[in-house]
Amino acid sequence: MLDINFIPFPELETERLVLKRITLMEASTMYTLRSNVTAMQYIPRPLMQTLEDAQKHIQAVDDKINLNECINWGIYLKESGQMIGTIGYPHFQLDHSRSEIGYMILPEYNGKGYMTEALTKAVDYGFSTIKLHSIEALVNPENVGSRRVLEKCGFVKEGHLKENFFFNGIFLDTVIYSKLNK
Repeated sequence: MLDINFIPFPELETERLVLKRITLMEASTMYTLRSNVTAMQYIPRPLMQTLEDAQKHIQAVDDKINLNECINWGIYLKESGQMIGTIGYPHFQLDHSRSEIGYMILPEYNGKGYMTEALTKAVDYGFSTIKLHSIEALVNPENVGSRRVLEKCGFVKEGHLKENFFFNGIFLDTVIYSKLNK
């Protein structure tokens, strides 16, 4: 079984990005991200309604990080310091050396390669530091952009679950992608 510890919190860098811990100072950006209809289009979670929702979300994730139950980074542009998205491992299956990875980005930064860059770094951290054997991503089948990012990063489609998730009064499909640590 894996033994994970995120204290001190790992900060990661790529050519254009810094992946670092999100603080309450980023509540406004988190609210912008999670209240944006386009950014949340394929994420089956309610839109945030207030800045307080964002603050509570940041605190809840922070509490889980402190308990080593998950890890979540803000994605920041190196040049400006602007937070443009999030990426992290929200659910570990430590007995199986496996985790889910999830990510989102402000729509104006789509198509610029930022998420591919962040995902590559987060996957490398998951395999080399956490020592995961496999990483999975759960994707709405209509989210072509996310599927392309996963495929660019070496993930393969494992399956398509029909109507397995209930949200907003309808059943949604899920496509499962995964990558093995070879």
